[in-house]
Amino acid sequence: MSLRLKIILVVSCLWTALSCASDNYDANPSAQVVIDELVAEEGFDREQLVAVFAQAERKDSILKAIARPAEKTKPWYEYRAIFLNDKREDQGVEFFNRYRVELGRAEREFGVPAEIIVAIIGVETSYGRVAGSYRVIDALSTLAFDYPPRSPFFTSELKNVLILSRDQDIDPMSLMGSYAGAMGYGQFMPSSYRNYAIDFDNDDIVDIWNNPVDAIGSVANYFKQHGWRQGEITVSAATAANSTPEAIFVKSRKDLKPTRTVAEFAAEGVVAKTKLNPEALATAMKFEQKDGYEYWLGLHNFYVITRYNHSAMYAMCVYQLSQALAARVAR
Repeated sequence: MSLRLKIILVVSCLWTALSCASDNYDANPSAQVVIDELVAEEGFDREQLVAVFAQAERKDSILKAIARPAEKTKPWYEYRAIFLNDKREDQGVEFFNRYRVELGRAEREFGVPAEIIVAIIGVETSYGRVAGSYRVIDALSTLAFDYPPRSPFFTSELKNVLILSRDQDIDPMSLMGSYAGAMGYGQFMPSSYRNYAIDFDNDDIVDIWNNPVDAIGSVANYFKQHGWRQGEITVSAATAANSTPEAIFVKSRKDLKPTRTVAEFAAEGVVAKTKLNPEALATAMKFEQKDGYEYWLGLHNFYVITRYNHSAMYAMCVYQLSQALAARVAR
C-alpha cells in the first residue's frame, strides 16, 4: 500500500469517527423527543428547535464538574473557607451599601432579611462577578442527554429555558450560566426563573443576568414562596453527647426536612445552646473541623435555605455569611 493511500485511509477514518461522535444534538433521539413534546404541547416551531439543537454542544467539562460537587468532596472547614473570607465579606458590605434602599424594600415586602438576600448572591456568584461561563443550552443539553442519573430533571429544565427564551424574546444561544444551567446573580435554574423571578425595578423587564435590583427582588420572592418565616431563629449551635446515635444527623439531601422536635433531639443528647421552643421541628447536623466536629440544630428557616441548594453545608455558609455581613453593616 502506497504512503499516499495510507494517508487517505487514515484521514478518512478520522473523519468518519469525528462525524459519528458529533458534539451537537439535532440528531439525538432524546432531543427529538423534547422537540416533539415542545411542538405538541407548547406550540413551538419544529425547524427553530432543530436549529437550536444543531448548535447545542456536548461538553465533557460539564460532566466532570457535576460528578465532583464541593459539598461531597471537601470537609466543612475547607468548604466554609471558600465562601467565608475577608474578600467575600468586603464585597458583600459594598454590595449591601450600594443597594441598601432596594434591599430594605425587599425585606419589607417579602419579610426576608436583607443580609440573607445578599449572602445568597454572594455565595452563588460573588455578587455577580462569577455568574458562569457556559452557554445554558450546552449545559442543559449535555446533562439532559448525557447524564442519566439526573436526566429527567435537566430535561425539564431544558424545556423551561426554551420556553422562557421564547416568552421573554431572548436568543437561547445567548444565555450564559453555570455548568448546571443556573443563571444570573442568584443562579436561578430556568424553572425558578419562570416561577420566582420578578421585575423589581418596574422597567417591565425581568432581568436576573444584568440587573442586580431584579435579582434582589427575585431572591427575596423565592424565599417567601418557599415559606420563610419572618423573625424566627434560623439555626442554633448545639452540643452533642458521646452517646448520640450517628443516625440522627443529616447525611444527605433526603435528611434535610425537619421531622423531630428540639425536645426529641435533646433526649438523644443534642442540646441547643440557644433557647428554642422544645416543640419546634429541627434537623441535627455535625460538621467536620480540623480537630473534631461542631454541632448545630437547623430550624424551619434553615430548611428554607436548603431549598435553594439541597446541602446543609451550603445553607450554613449562607447563614454564617449573612451574620458576618449584618455585623458589619449599619442598619
